[in-house]
Amino acid sequence: MQRARVDSVDLLRGVIMVIMMLDHTRDFVHFQGQLFDPTDVSRTYPLLFFTRWITHFCAPLFVFLAGTGAYLQELRGKPKGELSRFLITRGVWLIVLELTVLRVIIFFNFDFADSLGFLQVIWAIGWGMIVLAGLIYLPWRVIIGLSVAMIALHNALDGVHSTSWRGPGSPVPGFWASVWKVLHEPGMIFPFGYPGPALLALYPLIPWIGVLAAGYAFGALYRLDQARRRQILLRLGGAITLGFIVLRAINVYGDPSHWSVQSRPVMTALSFLAVSKYPPSLLFLMMTLGPAMLFLAWFDGRGRGALARIFIVYGRVPLFFYVLQWIVTHSLAVLAGRIAGRPTEYLFTNIGLAPPPAPGSGFGLATVYALWILGVALLYPLCRWYAGVKARRQDWWLSYL
Repeated sequence: MQRARVDSVDLLRGVIMVIMMLDHTRDFVHFQGQLFDPTDVSRTYPLLFFTRWITHFCAPLFVFLAGTGAYLQELRGKPKGELSRFLITRGVWLIVLELTVLRVIIFFNFDFADSLGFLQVIWAIGWGMIVLAGLIYLPWRVIIGLSVAMIALHNALDGVHSTSWRGPGSPVPGFWASVWKVLHEPGMIFPFGYPGPALLALYPLIPWIGVLAAGYAFGALYRLDQARRRQILLRLGGAITLGFIVLRAINVYGDPSHWSVQSRPVMTALSFLAVSKYPPSLLFLMMTLGPAMLFLAWFDGRGRGALARIFIVYGRVPLFFYVLQWIVTHSLAVLAGRIAGRPTEYLFTNIGLAPPPAPGSGFGLATVYALWILGVALLYPLCRWYAGVKARRQDWWLSYL
């Protein structure tokens, strides 16, 4: 079986993983008194906005490239039947991982009585792989059509809201309302009944499954010679990016949040870029996937410098990096708080269900960036070691982490 990897894909994946760690560092370290969305134009400022906005590229590309990675396994010679079985088992493993290990290292506690955790990107990838296990048997045009339709049309469902509740005035969604939250509308669900532990569905499966399937179809470009592939990547990435600008300017469809003219031009620009992530709107996905394809075109066959090689190491062990970065970012936040004599109790609670953090919690963005860089550096030797293990050995379990 061919073992060659696509360096430009690993490079892009590594870049977004490192940027993702910035977002999680900000979640744990930044001033906890500023409990508002950093992309809320009415309250934010440019540096905070872009600290959050740049991380919008992470989840779509993490999911999209997971689909591409599945296709590259097939390109290396893995039969469809074997690939399908792998996608199912790995998908189930990712869902279990999200609800167990990740739940503990995100909250730093084992108290499942109130919160079972968040349904985030690993959960979405897990279900996406399970669905993709069946989709890979469909004709190529059908896979492309289904994925594009899910991405392009799901905003037509923005006006459909969960309405089946347990009773008048009850804050607890009924069965079908819970199903809808898992599918398209983020929110709290109670899988074992109320009162009982809650799950926060942050990553509804529509359109994330479509993003992963689109990434699988996208992988077929790597069958082409480099010159032809780069030409297609430039045209496709440019068209999607331009399409985002035009569709966002029209301000009619593609995102439930419309932009508006603000008191200052810079804030108007921020309003233009403030698109919806939960669930990811069509414009959110166009804004992130288009430039990513231009990145892949530019670095196709390039990217062999020292800095690129560092990012490639991270990109070759994405799940390993993902799990460890939660531990590192959370631990650095606790350590910094203890050293500075600031409250850290909030770092051991069920985020989203606990009372607001005590006054004086957290640090400014300078500390956020410093701890982010430190955390990335701490992870490099571990990731390099594990990437070497995966390159030297073919144990079946290595493909699950």
